[in-house]
Amino acid sequence: MQSYISRIKKSLGPGLITGIADDDPSGIATYAQTGVMFGLGQLWLALYSIPFMIAVQEMCGRIGMVTGKGLAGVIKSHYSRTLLYFAVLLLFIANTVNIGADLGAMATSMNLVFPHLTFGLGLIALTLFTVLTTVYIPYATYVKMLKWLALSIGAYIITAFTIHHAWGEIFSALITPHIEWNKTYLLNITAMLGTTISPYLFFWQASEEVEEELSHKKLRFFGRGTPKITKADIAQMRADTVIGMVASQLITFFIIITASATLHEQGITGVASATQMAEALRPFAGNFSVILFALGIVGTGLLAVPTLAGSAGYALAEAQGMKEGLGLAFSQARAFYYVIIISMLAGALVNVLHIDAMSMLYYSAAANGILAAPLVVIILLLANNKAILGDKTNSTLSNVLGWFTALCMGGVAFFTVISFFA
Repeated sequence: MQSYISRIKKSLGPGLITGIADDDPSGIATYAQTGVMFGLGQLWLALYSIPFMIAVQEMCGRIGMVTGKGLAGVIKSHYSRTLLYFAVLLLFIANTVNIGADLGAMATSMNLVFPHLTFGLGLIALTLFTVLTTVYIPYATYVKMLKWLALSIGAYIITAFTIHHAWGEIFSALITPHIEWNKTYLLNITAMLGTTISPYLFFWQASEEVEEELSHKKLRFFGRGTPKITKADIAQMRADTVIGMVASQLITFFIIITASATLHEQGITGVASATQMAEALRPFAGNFSVILFALGIVGTGLLAVPTLAGSAGYALAEAQGMKEGLGLAFSQARAFYYVIIISMLAGALVNVLHIDAMSMLYYSAAANGILAAPLVVIILLLANNKAILGDKTNSTLSNVLGWFTALCMGGVAFFTVISFFA
């Protein structure tokens, strides 16, 4: 039993971190908004998106493992620079807005836990903490820290069980897809998919698989050399990815049912932030649940902000041919770390300027949902190219799930755009 648990712990890595980073404060706000606006009407997405998340992230992880490059580096080698720079620019903008919303939610959550701590001080402290830990903590230590932060997702599960639920209705809504053909419903599906199957996660996991190879001495530098990858390595990455994606959607499930059973049932039609969701729980679940939910926002944010900034850093560094990698010291990859620092500071600035970060977040999530479809197509082409992956190209199942993901996300995005002109 102990050896079995040890094998599971050993297999946990980029896939788990990617999955939990998917449930950042911004994602929590989107999922809470879904439960508030539609009750259990979109709960089925939490279940049915799991195989598609796994398929796409597994392809990204495999591309990174086999090539020794991040996703941007592989795209750069096989597609036009225009396409690459367009995708990287959108990624950087969307990630900056996401970082801003996350830092703002974290700072406000800190105020819920420590009432005497002002929003401004909390924002400054959290921004400095994430910058310093990302830039200066060695990669091996940093990854262990991220894995421990992943435990913060337990806050949402515990909070959910402090509230009464109609489990029969929940089970029915979970397995029965429900579609409404109006722009509000379709836009929210696009935003849900955009924050669940999100471009920044594609770039992050591919690059983190390369970081793992560097840490295990299978590769000396990003994009230089071909690492020796065994079937056992691929199997371990797949197990890690499955665990991460299932954990991500489990939290999505609990957040939606919690918002539905509390705010939606009281006739509330929207929340402005993840923190507002925490505060709104007070009449239903008491102070303990509010504090627990708030701490969960801080914990997942501390994991997600470096992930968002890091994915932008990897993408821009590879696009420009710069040295990159969290395994390198600041003096060895200054430009890479400058991108990370700038994206974090710009995100903090979103809050200082009192920009409506949540509105931008919601529409950037929808934009991610639109951008993801063509990126999934590119990933599929890369993952089926024998010149890139040799004998480790896609299986039939990966292709079926991948193409179905691209078609579904592209179709939903198309009908969402059309609905605004109808």
